[in-house]
Amino acid sequence: MGVRHAREYADILKELTEAVGKIERGYSFFEMEQEEWTALPQGERGEVMEALADDVFYGLGETPVIEVGDGVITYNNKHHIIEVSQGDNVIQIVRLI
Repeated sequence: MGVRHAREYADILKELTEAVGKIERGYSFFEMEQEEWTALPQGERGEVMEALADDVFYGLGETPVIEVGDGVITYNNKHHIIEVSQGDNVIQIVRLI
């Protein structure tokens, strides 16, 4: 099925990376502990979050809701958006068109 999009993938990935980086305990998606996360240099943390965003983007094509750390990422194909939320708060909406 896949996530349908009309925007450049690089632009979507950039926004999604920023959004998943705001999720508390997002690193736990890769089964990392907080100590491992804090030991990573800032540049490597960015690379991990980009890999997470990439994995989530493709995963949303199979499963429209994915839990990441303390947040939830939802693909709404009707409105062509990906919604990143934590608790009752929407962190960011990533537009796909």
